[in-house]
Amino acid sequence: MVASMRRCPGILAIALASLVGWAEVFAGSADPGDPLLPVADEIRREATLPAHGPIGRPLPLAGHWNTGTLPNGFSPDYQMDMIRQGHYLLPWFQMPKPDQDKGTAYYEAPVKKAAAQKLPISLVGTQWERVLSSDAAFLKLPAEQNPNVVSTFGGILPKVSPFGPEQPWRQAGQHWTTGKLMRTLQSWYPNPPLVLFVSNNEHDRLSWTEVETDRRYFQQYGLAKDRNFKRKVVGDGWIPRYRQLLQGMRENLSPAWAGAARFIGYGAFETWSYGLQGNWERFSLHTDDRFSPWPLAWQGASVPYYMYNFNRGQTDHTVYSPQIHAMNWLFMLEEAQRMSPDFWFEISTWDGHTKERSSDKRLQLAEGGKPYGPERYEGLVQFGAWLTRPRVVREFRFWNEMRIHQEPYFNSVMAVVDRVHTDSLLRRFWRKGELVGNPSRPHPFQTDVPIRDQKISRWYLLNTDLDPAQPWIWSTELPVYAIALVAGQAPRREWLVYAFSPQQNRPAVEVEIPGYRTVTVAASPGGEFSHVQEETGGVVALATKP
Repeated sequence: MVASMRRCPGILAIALASLVGWAEVFAGSADPGDPLLPVADEIRREATLPAHGPIGRPLPLAGHWNTGTLPNGFSPDYQMDMIRQGHYLLPWFQMPKPDQDKGTAYYEAPVKKAAAQKLPISLVGTQWERVLSSDAAFLKLPAEQNPNVVSTFGGILPKVSPFGPEQPWRQAGQHWTTGKLMRTLQSWYPNPPLVLFVSNNEHDRLSWTEVETDRRYFQQYGLAKDRNFKRKVVGDGWIPRYRQLLQGMRENLSPAWAGAARFIGYGAFETWSYGLQGNWERFSLHTDDRFSPWPLAWQGASVPYYMYNFNRGQTDHTVYSPQIHAMNWLFMLEEAQRMSPDFWFEISTWDGHTKERSSDKRLQLAEGGKPYGPERYEGLVQFGAWLTRPRVVREFRFWNEMRIHQEPYFNSVMAVVDRVHTDSLLRRFWRKGELVGNPSRPHPFQTDVPIRDQKISRWYLLNTDLDPAQPWIWSTELPVYAIALVAGQAPRREWLVYAFSPQQNRPAVEVEIPGYRTVTVAASPGGEFSHVQEETGGVVALATKP
């Protein structure tokens, strides 16, 4: 088995990783077309690779929602220092406001450093269509020209509508990329390989459940339409309007930036609660022929791999967990990339931590005798990363949280990402391994699953000797979450098994690999990898932690 490399921060680690990577290439134990490059070059390559290309899947990069606009946040200066130390980040900046002409000190030095190293960058912003509802120039337009909801009584509501005119959306997009500071950024970095524009995408939109309150819908379609029809016309309405918004943003950029720009939205995907309970369809726009319209409207999505603080029933150690709901995304991502072949898919991670003690998920777990810390968070994040293999693992913290309190948790995110790059075996499986489905059980979230999806396998959790008896309910505790990726053909198959045990170390867990046999592996709160080889029958634990 290829020897595992341990992640070592710093310049020495970069050099060591590069030497080992090249040594493995020449020894024939790694793909000669996939050398480990110096950090900046590696970041650039992975950020610009196609979603599915000859080299395989792009390796992940780390990102964040906290842009460090306040002191002691996750600022661009901090990010550049992390890259210098050998971490694989896709740098992020607060997206300038259209009228912003101050704050150049926040941008100038790190943007110029990024330019010197030809790093990709991302601009993290608010919901760009918000100006349609907050700016009087749009909100006060006559009803026939207004992009917001026109009620059946003729009033204008500050909520965008999929039935209004499209032109204001293009104007709103132009509004965001005409500012002085935006032009200055382009002058400092004239030829970036990638500029990822990231919207938090949470502006108030007309829901399909309330379309009959919109006069234009009512006049066109009347009342007696079923829910599938409503979801379809709403989705069909959003597609051209968001395209206009993004096109307006793009056309006011310099030619180089316009060519490098990609626009993604938080949650621009199917709802995370797919199949969970009877009201999940309220948050969905699925139809008989597609799971969601958003891959036709956006160029990518950042999906919430969250332990929500508002829901005490959701944990990382029960059936009702991010690990289980994230399994739904696999078939959706395949469909999204059929609609849009280079659709950018990333996950946003959060452990539900808040400053308010009454809603803090970490405190909730601690009160239940299940303490929560960076190691356990790392195991959770790593499970989601290996399940979905995203382009970016983007951590969420509130805009005003200080790095001094949250940095240990982001260190865990960086560790998850870094070890994929620097461990040759993990690198190979991330690129070309295939996730192993478990046909022995259905996914537990089966409420009102659309007919078109009912035969799709959505279950990837492997059976273990610690599994509780069936049937499982939301609150059923699962001691171990194990998944596997497979590479090669029988009789020389290999598997990478990942086992996450949220609540305690478990040195010997029996895990059933479908189509092969049961193997014994370790599991822990931080997660453990094991390499299984069919030809030798060997099971070897990977030493991936410092």
